[in-house]
Amino acid sequence: MTTGTKGRNGGQILIDALRIHGVERAFCVPGESYLAALDALHEAKDDIELVVCRQEGGAAYMAEAYGKLTGKPGICFVTRGPGATNASVGVHTAFQDSTPTILFIGQVARDQVEREAFQEVDYRRMFGQMAKWVVQIDDAARIPELVSQAFHRAVNGRPGPIVVALPEDMLIDCVDVADAPAYKTVEMHAGQAQLDELRSRLEQAERPIVIVGGAGWTEDAVADIRSFSEAMRLPVAASFRCQDLFDNTHPNYAGDLGLAAGPKLIQRIKDSDLLIVIGARLGEMTTGGYSLIDIPVPKQTLVHVHAGAEELGRVYHADLPINASAAAFARQAAGLAPIAEPRWAEWTRGANADYRENLEHPAVPGPVQMGDIMAWLRDHLPADAILTTGAGNYSAWAHRFYQYRTFRTQLGPTNGSMGYGVPAAIAAKLSAPERPVIAFAGDGCFLMNGQELATAMQYDARVIVLVINNGMYGTIRMHQERHYPGRVSGTQLTNPDFAALARAYGLHGETVETTEDFAPAFERAEQSGKPALIEVRIDPEALTPKMSLTQIRDQALAQGT
Repeated sequence: MTTGTKGRNGGQILIDALRIHGVERAFCVPGESYLAALDALHEAKDDIELVVCRQEGGAAYMAEAYGKLTGKPGICFVTRGPGATNASVGVHTAFQDSTPTILFIGQVARDQVEREAFQEVDYRRMFGQMAKWVVQIDDAARIPELVSQAFHRAVNGRPGPIVVALPEDMLIDCVDVADAPAYKTVEMHAGQAQLDELRSRLEQAERPIVIVGGAGWTEDAVADIRSFSEAMRLPVAASFRCQDLFDNTHPNYAGDLGLAAGPKLIQRIKDSDLLIVIGARLGEMTTGGYSLIDIPVPKQTLVHVHAGAEELGRVYHADLPINASAAAFARQAAGLAPIAEPRWAEWTRGANADYRENLEHPAVPGPVQMGDIMAWLRDHLPADAILTTGAGNYSAWAHRFYQYRTFRTQLGPTNGSMGYGVPAAIAAKLSAPERPVIAFAGDGCFLMNGQELATAMQYDARVIVLVINNGMYGTIRMHQERHYPGRVSGTQLTNPDFAALARAYGLHGETVETTEDFAPAFERAEQSGKPALIEVRIDPEALTPKMSLTQIRDQALAQGT
């Protein structure tokens, strides 16, 4: 690696910066707008693995999933115009999920700006509200400075996506500039007075609940929150798609807040007199459409811990707002002196009993019982298996009926973005090849990024993809039946033979049409020695774990008469 030498072009300076900042893998769809960076990546191939994807949305999802899994910025390169617009779905996901991600976009030459040159877009305006920071580097000598700033912004405070535009002529400029050192993470801690007040409020509480979520967690932080919960005998719930922040088999676990939240947990949140929220934004999904907690002043005493100062007081007026990193606060909370014989011990036991009751799955229409399949997966998969999901009704099975036991075993988009599961699984498998990685996708969700199966084959990412096929956009059909019963429009799908499609890509393919078919098919997939896809054909009536399609429609018709 060259450092501060003459004659480096912008592309070389950029890739040298990525190496200094510890980048080990980048995801891309190539483009002529950043050829100089691609050429520099050729020289850096022993240090940075370049994963070539089949669509920019898939590449951006992979970078986001990498950032979520590792806590380090996920790196993505795309070309200008259409490449950038395709990648925007990953930027939005990273923003709402608070995931450190850096998207590098090739840009038109500087002397062509404001002419609507070929594929020209002003990325500051395009990504302004969608990213944490957007910058265009017009001077190659400023690459070390601005890339360093991008990494620092991506990981510190509330983490999030950074967009960096790279004019193609800037990347071939040769300049003499020194490199910046590797970025540093900054932890924010609670003050002693805040910790004292937290303990005081706990001493006064009778029905406290901890809610964990958001970004900035580590394996140690998860262990610290477990220690805090055990010492104080506190129930812990997880915010939407953050179930892997607390062991779901622990006797203090209360369940997850989101689309699959148990009705008794929802009532407990309403009945609680002290909410200790660590890292979560308390967004729409976690709060049941902002119905669980009054706005702006909750009836519960609210302690809100968040790394982003701008998030504190944004929606909810907290009695005790604490601007602190999740990991730093967890470490401090674990050090608090326990409360002897807390009044809420039975409250905690009841919360866990409610959660375990919600694991029970009723029979659904058809020969495939997804509840039984999820119970088998709970018993079969090791604790470190990674499950990924996109968006759709099918994801409720993975949320409600799987138990996440260790940190970073759940990767799902809190912005409800479809097409995420397959690329996220590929990124996870490349990052942790020794761990089983299972992607859940609906039939509609899968075909939004199903072409990334080619990427799985190219890089031997031995994921197992479960395509839950009911022949419709299930979530939209559910809402359609609730609001316009019997008036089906725009939600029916005609699908390929997914197992045959997988085999065409070179994967191992299986089709499951009964519950009994699933376990042997899954075991064959595990033993195949290559990526695999299992199509699970379920009855369209099995629209949710709780209600069939017909029941949803009949209920809507009854309410309308």
